[in-house]
Amino acid sequence: MPFDVIDLGFCDYKDALVQQELFHNKISQNEQKDTIIFVEHDHVYTLGKNANDDNILENYPKDVTIHNIDRGGDVTYHGPGQLVGYPIFNIKKQNISIGRYVHTLENILIETLEEFNISSKIRENLIGVWVGKEKIASIGVRVVNGITKHGFALNVNTDLSYFNGIIPCGIDNCKVTSMEQLLNIKFDFKDIQEVIIKKFNQYFK
Repeated sequence: MPFDVIDLGFCDYKDALVQQELFHNKISQNEQKDTIIFVEHDHVYTLGKNANDDNILENYPKDVTIHNIDRGGDVTYHGPGQLVGYPIFNIKKQNISIGRYVHTLENILIETLEEFNISSKIRENLIGVWVGKEKIASIGVRVVNGITKHGFALNVNTDLSYFNGIIPCGIDNCKVTSMEQLLNIKFDFKDIQEVIIKKFNQYFK
């Protein structure tokens, strides 16, 4: 496999950021091959570097922590039941543009969902993956020295009520969904991770 896989399990958001930086530095110094970090977070809203603070609503649940971070995009939610992936990849070495990289992440998630009999798509001028008009996966990345940070969040068994405290991705009337809501099945993260890893292997040689 051309990359390593690290599963942090349930991990505090700040601790996961530290791990991202650690692996980013190692890959920058050619001390580590490309790595995907999988993680599940406690309730957190993250705001990208150009996010509008007003997209966190006054009635948001107070058990949520808030973090301003350096990825692209606006505000999103991470929490239990959501599978988050942080690919730390040297896309400069692979001659992949940022736009192509983001589109590749979208394709990987779309093809993963297909394996679980969920038909999804991209929407014009909107980043992420959608089932109809409901968003099932968010993508927000940053590239430093040709190496990626942050990544994607797939709603698996997620409590979607936490999205009511924000305007997701700054999109008015943005509705969200999850794999569990669509199929009425509780999913095992390991099954989904295996498919995502297989898809990454197909796109990144």
